[in-house]
Amino acid sequence: MKSKIAFRFGMLLTVCALLLPSAAFAKEETKQAPTDLAPSARSAVLLDADSGTIIFEKNSHDQLPPASITKVMTMLLIMESIQDGSLAFTDKVATSEYAASMGGSQIFLEPGEELTVEEMLKGIALASGNDASVAMAEKIAGSEQAFVEKMNNRAAELGMKNTHFANCNGLPADNHYSSAHDIAIMSRELLKHPEVTRFTGLYQDYLRKDSAKPFWLVNTNKLVRFYNGADGLKTGFTSEAKFCLSATAIRDNLRVVAVVMGEPNTKTRNNEVSQMFDYSFAQYKNHPIFKTGDAMGAVKVEKGRLAELPLVAQHPYSILLKKGESLEELRHELVIDNPLKAPVKAGQPIGKLIVYQGDQKLSEFEIKASETIERAGWWTLMKRTTRNFFF
Repeated sequence: MKSKIAFRFGMLLTVCALLLPSAAFAKEETKQAPTDLAPSARSAVLLDADSGTIIFEKNSHDQLPPASITKVMTMLLIMESIQDGSLAFTDKVATSEYAASMGGSQIFLEPGEELTVEEMLKGIALASGNDASVAMAEKIAGSEQAFVEKMNNRAAELGMKNTHFANCNGLPADNHYSSAHDIAIMSRELLKHPEVTRFTGLYQDYLRKDSAKPFWLVNTNKLVRFYNGADGLKTGFTSEAKFCLSATAIRDNLRVVAVVMGEPNTKTRNNEVSQMFDYSFAQYKNHPIFKTGDAMGAVKVEKGRLAELPLVAQHPYSILLKKGESLEELRHELVIDNPLKAPVKAGQPIGKLIVYQGDQKLSEFEIKASETIERAGWWTLMKRTTRNFFF
């Protein structure tokens, strides 16, 4: 009797083992585009910029040389330095001998030359200036080496598991690699600074316009001129990496990010990214949960100078839905890490926004404190305690 039970149990486990892989594959198919949208790419990914939902991917975790797409992380650290107040667009940036010595794509900075942060950013975003990237790295961190350490630390914070940077501009180097998936992650993060598209979305501009040596900038990403809605982000090419691109476009409140690596030429690269964009805008829509600046409620802060922390959307929170998909039973909830105790720093993660459709979790967003709340002094705490006691 026992042997029969054991046999039947063993058969049940075998059947389950056979069924589980196909079930997992079927679940993955619901998120994947029905055809290969980037047949010539070595690696690719397409996702919704707001929710991070993947629409299409192909070898997206392969470690590959990213070439100048590296500069997405360089621009991200620049924008974060501007956001935290340690840098301003109008600050002057001096060019070192080392920065001026960079080869490859450049804006031909001379040793000792000074440009503003805004001008350097234009040089990076449009002309892919290796020299401008190093000059900015030195401005922010003191040296390129120290800046690269910041790049790798930020990559780790963002969960970029298949990335390691050896320089700030993407010139060929040992142990310098990334993946399409990781590039999409840092591209999404860069787009949380919407003012960056003021640079990445330009097709042409000038540096040193009023000088004796004006320099004409033309965006290496031609999609910003020829694809409706495209406004970034960064191209890349080396003989090893081939033709790469992290691109973004927005239509009808839907912003998508497409990354391709290892394309054979610029025409194919641009055509396949355009095809990825076309598929996104034809098949999907964006449903907003909160818009930038929307009030999201408030949370109590223990022993804080203010008793409550107002929650404000720092960027859009939305979900990706197929066109025609029902919005019934769509709901969201804020889950705060309780108890929240002072001091609370602006930008500190404090909880999550979770979006459900019925009982199914559709998406999850990290919520950060929108302002700093210091710990209250003893007198404030005593008055607050007394007031609560009597009322």
